[in-house]
Amino acid sequence: MHPDPTFRWPKSANGYQDADERAALEAMIVEIGFGMIFAETPDGPRVAHIPVFSTGDGALQFHLARGNALTRHIAKNKALCVINGPDAYISPDWYGLDDQVPTWNYLTLELEGNIRQMDRAGLISLLDDLTAQNEAKLAPKTPWHRDKMDRLKFDKMVGAIVGFEMEILAWRPTAKLSQNKPAAARKQAAAALDATGRHAMAHLMQEFWGE
Repeated sequence: MHPDPTFRWPKSANGYQDADERAALEAMIVEIGFGMIFAETPDGPRVAHIPVFSTGDGALQFHLARGNALTRHIAKNKALCVINGPDAYISPDWYGLDDQVPTWNYLTLELEGNIRQMDRAGLISLLDDLTAQNEAKLAPKTPWHRDKMDRLKFDKMVGAIVGFEMEILAWRPTAKLSQNKPAAARKQAAAALDATGRHAMAHLMQEFWGE
């Protein structure tokens, strides 16, 4: 999380996300659907790249290969998951202001929580949920379902992975979108960025934090 509070998403008076902000964070998880899980092991810190599924009630589910360095150690411990949104280099020339420096804008979400291992039924449910969520993004394509697979082959592949669930204890979103600059300068930089083809970040700079 960026140390400058300017780049933190707004929070309600009690310091927690309100319903609208939590919905936006949940939508970010669904839209990106992929993250990195970090945890300590006896051999040092390790990271795995994972598809993620939010249950919508404060938990994040994911799976790891049995041979992954984290699999044997992550359950019953605390871990950190990072989900990265768009990012882009920002040239100081684009602001039209004096004495600026190059920077990098980005949208990211850090989730910290306790990890438990899921049973086989929970893992299969997670796989179904992940598949349905991502196949829906491909409409009008007919969704793929595991019923198309040979059951024995599916069972064998399920045996090669382990499911986990994070009980999210902390949500730490960062939206560094040049909101520390005057609105006109930010919009000018966004337009220049858009011209380079970085449309997602340009849109966020113009709309997410616009007046």
